[in-house]
Amino acid sequence: MKDASLKRLVPHPARPGRQADLPVPQSGGGPGRRPFLRAPGGRESRGEQGNKTAVTPMPKPSVRFVCQNCGYEAPRWMGRCPDCSQWATIVEEQAAPPPASARPRAYPLAAPEPLSSIDFTAEQRLSTGISELDRVLGGGLVPGSVVLIGGDPGIGKSTLLMQASGHLAGQGTGVLYVSGEESPRQIRMRSRRLGVDSERVWVSSETDASALESLVESAGAGALVIDSIQTMSDPSSPSAPGTVSQVRSAAAHVAALARARGIPAFLVGHVTKDGSLAGPRVLEHMVDTVLYFEGDRDSSYRILRAVKNRFGATDEVGIFEMSGAGLSSVENPSAALLAERDEKGAGSVVCPVLEGTRPLLVEVQALAAPTHFPSPRRMASGVDFNRLLLVLAVLEKRAGLRLGQADVYANVTGGLRLSEPAADLALAVAVASSLNDRPLPPGTAVLGEIGLSGEVRGVQQAERRAREAVRLGFARLILSRRDARAVAASTGADCVGVRTVAEAVRVALEGESG
Repeated sequence: MKDASLKRLVPHPARPGRQADLPVPQSGGGPGRRPFLRAPGGRESRGEQGNKTAVTPMPKPSVRFVCQNCGYEAPRWMGRCPDCSQWATIVEEQAAPPPASARPRAYPLAAPEPLSSIDFTAEQRLSTGISELDRVLGGGLVPGSVVLIGGDPGIGKSTLLMQASGHLAGQGTGVLYVSGEESPRQIRMRSRRLGVDSERVWVSSETDASALESLVESAGAGALVIDSIQTMSDPSSPSAPGTVSQVRSAAAHVAALARARGIPAFLVGHVTKDGSLAGPRVLEHMVDTVLYFEGDRDSSYRILRAVKNRFGATDEVGIFEMSGAGLSSVENPSAALLAERDEKGAGSVVCPVLEGTRPLLVEVQALAAPTHFPSPRRMASGVDFNRLLLVLAVLEKRAGLRLGQADVYANVTGGLRLSEPAADLALAVAVASSLNDRPLPPGTAVLGEIGLSGEVRGVQQAERRAREAVRLGFARLILSRRDARAVAASTGADCVGVRTVAEAVRVALEGESG
């Protein structure tokens, strides 16, 4: 045991051409000791002369787990987001470094000024050259505004913005079209098909959000298009492009650039599988206008809907028709939606609805067929499924229709989606018409809300709806008794007022006067 302990303390004899191996202490050191280095991570290190150097702890990389659907942040990974209840949407991201205090400002400081001293003049809106797009925007583009457009892939977002860019360039406004999804050659192929060929449209495939200001300045652009915001990235953020933090940072760059230079900017946003805009909810709060491009991909009609607009009415819609030459505005959408309607078909009812500030005539269809299953099927397209179940329950309880042995399918033609209760009575009459296989008399339109006790309630702006129906030749209207007298006096239509859904079904199918 004594010899073994001496082996650890006494150095080995020096060999020719080699220094003697000295014992290496666990901490500290002194003259004559061999210099040593320790691995990084807060431990000591020695130089060539054996002097101690400053301890430099290595920063531990900070990570966070962010939901890619709603932006919820968590300290650890979870399979389901507790905020939006979506599965497999939480992704690990590197936390952004703290901002440097001496970092230069990208834009000049905005000094406060009294509200009463601000010179307010009506903003001169910039027309996009597309009437339906101008309608949804509230009359055109406001300088310095940021517009976010979302929609399913292939619905026509890039086509619409390319056509708008061509019209803006034709009016003398230069447009910078930045696309991270297509190469300039691919954009040129699409613009040629759409008939857009202008030297005032500048194309770039840059994905660095911090370089947009220099691009806008070099091109002298008066408008900016980003297709899409998910492809843009901020080099100061350690996260990957397309993540929540990158989308937020890139959108902040674009919004600051648009407001500082007073130019309108379009942002194209991806949508999730449920149809909402991908990315954090704060993205919709950062922009001035949020538009959704909707429509059935198998149909030629597209609907542009505004859900947020700081400079115009919300819930405004624009209707387009897609063709090989691009999107064209539909000036008379009611006539277009009813062009192929079969007036002698059972289960078809015309209903005047309001889409934003515009009255439209839509065709509500229903099909009631005998079921071969223990539980009858219920399917809805264009109407709320729960609303359909409510109408069917009222029909069976209050109108005496036997729907327990029938499959019921409801549809709204043209790819429209009805959310207002004014279409309740039209849906109920369509189901009754299909179940009894009896069509409505030609020139009849139906509108009204249905209560759970079977009563028919009035609707908002019934006179505007009735004028649209009369303009297209529907002179007989079935509606609530509250609205019938006022509508008949203002439009001259043959208004049949009803109190209950059972009375409405009898009047519609048997042609009674109510």
